[in-house]
Order: sequence, then C-alpha cells, then structure tokens
Amino acid sequence: MVRDGLKTVTNRYFGGRRVSPMALKHMRDSLMDDSELNRDYVVMTIGACIIATLGLLSNSAAVIIGAMLVAPLMLPIRGMAFGFLEGDIELITEGAKALGVGTILAIALSTALGFMLGLSEYGSEVWARSEPTLLDLGIAITAGGISGFAKVQPKISSTLAGTAIAVALMPPVCVIGLGLAQGKMALSQGATLLYVTNLIGITLACMLAFWLTGYAPFQKARKSLRYVLIITGALVIPLALSLVELVRQNRAEDSVRDALVNGTVTFQRLELIDLDIDWLPSPPEVRLTVYSVEPVTPTQVGLLEQYVADRMNRPFRLIFEVSEVQEVTKEEVQPASGEPDGEE
Repeated sequence: MVRDGLKTVTNRYFGGRRVSPMALKHMRDSLMDDSELNRDYVVMTIGACIIATLGLLSNSAAVIIGAMLVAPLMLPIRGMAFGFLEGDIELITEGAKALGVGTILAIALSTALGFMLGLSEYGSEVWARSEPTLLDLGIAITAGGISGFAKVQPKISSTLAGTAIAVALMPPVCVIGLGLAQGKMALSQGATLLYVTNLIGITLACMLAFWLTGYAPFQKARKSLRYVLIITGALVIPLALSLVELVRQNRAEDSVRDALVNGTVTFQRLELIDLDIDWLPSPPEVRLTVYSVEPVTPTQVGLLEQYVADRMNRPFRLIFEVSEVQEVTKEEVQPASGEPDGEE
C-alpha cells in the first residue's frame, strides 16, 4: 500500500505533463499578454509609484495600500516563472523587459519626487523597508504561491493574489529612489535587498505552483528550479543574520523600556522618546533620547546598564540624550531640579 502510494505521488508530481496541449497553450498566451510592455502597464506603474511614494513620504500605511491595489509588477514575474519552467526564451525576455522598465521607471520617478519634495527625514514606513529578514522571504514565497495558484484556478480572484504580490514589490522600489534622492545609500541598499528577496521568492513560488498543478513535467522543470533554489539559498544567509539581529535588538530594547517604564530602575518623571542601538562598537551602544523633569545621574545610568547586561548576558554602554522639561503655571516656573523659582 505504501509502495503504491509513493508510486502514485511520484507519477503525479514527478512524471509527465498533466494538462492538455490546449490548456498549456492557453496558459502561455495568457501569461504572454500579462507580460507585455504596453501603455496600460506603464500607466499603472506610474500611478502606483506616485501613490506609493507619496504614501511613504506621508508615512501613511493606508495610502501605501492604495498603491498595492494597482501595482502591475507581479504580472511579468509570473510570466518569467512559467518561461523558466518551459525554457521559453520569448516569454522570459518579454517578462524581463516589462519588469526592468517598470522597476527603472519607478526608481526614477520616486527619486524625482524625493528631490522635489525635499523632506529632511523619512518616517517609519520608509525605514521599515530597509532591513529585510527571513520573514520577508516567507511573505514573498507565500504571496507568489497564491498568485501562481490563482492563475491556474479561474475560481480564485486574480485581483486578490495581485494585491498580495504588490505588497512586496512597489514600496521597496520607491524606497530605493527615496534613498537615492537623499544620498542615503544604506537605505537604498536595504530596499534593494528587500526587492530582490521578494522577486526571487515570488518567482520560486510561482514556478512551484505551475509545476505542482501539472503545467511542467519535473524532468523539464528541475534544472530551472534548482538554479532558483540556489539563488534563494544564497539570500537566506544575509536574511537570517538580519533576523537574528532584529530579535537581539528587540530583546535589548524591551529590557531598556521595561526598566524605564515599569520602574525596575528608578527614574523620576522621565519619558522615553527614542531608542537606537549601534551593534558595531564593543560593547554595543544604546542611545536613548528622553524628556526628563529630574536630572539623570551617572548612578542611574550605571544601574540600568547592569540591569540590561544581566538580562541580555552581555554588556551594553548606555548614552542618554536628555531634554530637560520645565513645568510652567501662572503662579511659578518649576525648573528641572524640582525646586520652584522665587519671585524677584
């Protein structure tokens, strides 16, 4: 029974093609239409780029979602994935041309918008797309699988799948341009890695979806699948390191916030505004921006350093940037020391 089951699975997924020549031709023609570089594709790309860039600059997740609804970059990726499986050079070329033009156009347009608007600082929506991790690869693979499966199953909405893919593509491309506009190469490099991660993850998942649904025999598909898997494996290393650093940074931030907010280490009337960790020095430096009515003393900083070191099992150097606060009423000015000023 087990042997028969294995044979059935082997024949189903590793045997010959399971769709008719007519279905194969219909799929190929449909993907070729999707991958065509035409006026509609260019207009949708420009519109999605403008919406995404303005949403990123205004730090508005809702506006960015609007860009996801119209971004067409996922269409040629699906065509390229099918072309890789089939060894269809024409389909690969058409998809690569559309994807390349769309990507370059979006980068150029977002760079121009960044220059024209000239914001001195970017918000969290921009910086969130500069540090990809394995989580982003997982999102891309899942979204790509949905898109590929939706293409071969007419009952599933392609719009829903397209939205899932667009989440991973247009915003990082726009962040590349915004980084170039301000000369922030680290921002552009991080967004480029995220874009490549999403591109490879989506391509791999679409290829698997087309293969598993019978549009390519394993003997024909395995070579191209192997190449894409190797590239994906190469991306796993930096993404895994980034994920480890993210987890480590979150733990350190939680330790510091817990000490400040919950009073584990006593700081009188202090509000934490920002926290940033630089892992390059030894020990790592934690820079805290705070508002405080009472002065922060070296003793308090030392106690907090010890608390964080005990929780993280490694030393940290804490640097406070303190903005002292005065409380002013109609009767008096309350200085940072807490002692009221006398009237002259």
